[in-house]
Amino acid sequence: MKRFLIFISAILALACTDRDDDLKAVNLRIKNVSTTTFDEVQVGEAEEVHENVAPGEYSEYLEYETAFRYAFIEIRSGEETFVFQPIDFEAETPLPIGFYTYELNVDEGGDVDLTFVLD
Repeated sequence: MKRFLIFISAILALACTDRDDDLKAVNLRIKNVSTTTFDEVQVGEAEEVHENVAPGEYSEYLEYETAFRYAFIEIRSGEETFVFQPIDFEAETPLPIGFYTYELNVDEGGDVDLTFVLD
């Protein structure tokens, strides 16, 4: 019986892993809180882009070597391009490894609003 309990304990210990147990980078996703579908969202100078983010939906997480609470963001939707340009970026420190969401809204005037969320 003792061996059985040890075996069950070992299986449970191996099965209980969190999504952030093996993180090696900042993981960032986009939430589209506007009424416009985002065809592509580029954050900073990253090569990969978040694609096809419908209103009210989330993108998949992408890994970033370095990310900040806010960054330059370019949103492409059809023929239109919307830009979020940070003003005071020098005081920012890089985010620690973890999961984060940029909630993005494009208002009727074409201005982009960013809300940073710690997941």
